[in-house]
Amino acid sequence: MLAILGLPGGWEWIIVLVVALLIFGKRLPSVMRSLAQSIVGFKHELQKAKDDIDSEDAEEESAGAKKLPESGGTKKLPETAEEDDAEAEEQIG
Repeated sequence: MLAILGLPGGWEWIIVLVVALLIFGKRLPSVMRSLAQSIVGFKHELQKAKDDIDSEDAEEESAGAKKLPESGGTKKLPETAEEDDAEAEEQIG
């Protein structure tokens, strides 16, 4: 399955790790630590953005609920175009 997608397999990962060790050497732990901190920071900011969006949605819903008319009645919708036209003429004239 991975070969179909072009992703590295078992031996290729080992070669990649060996090359990374040769390139970064003693700096590899600090590079990995920095990468992990970046990922954690990204996830934190992503969660913060999601919470902001959720709170804005909740505020809009509560504001929308306050603006609804409190008539208590329901209005019957016209079932045909003729009823709709007749209702529009009543409102105009």
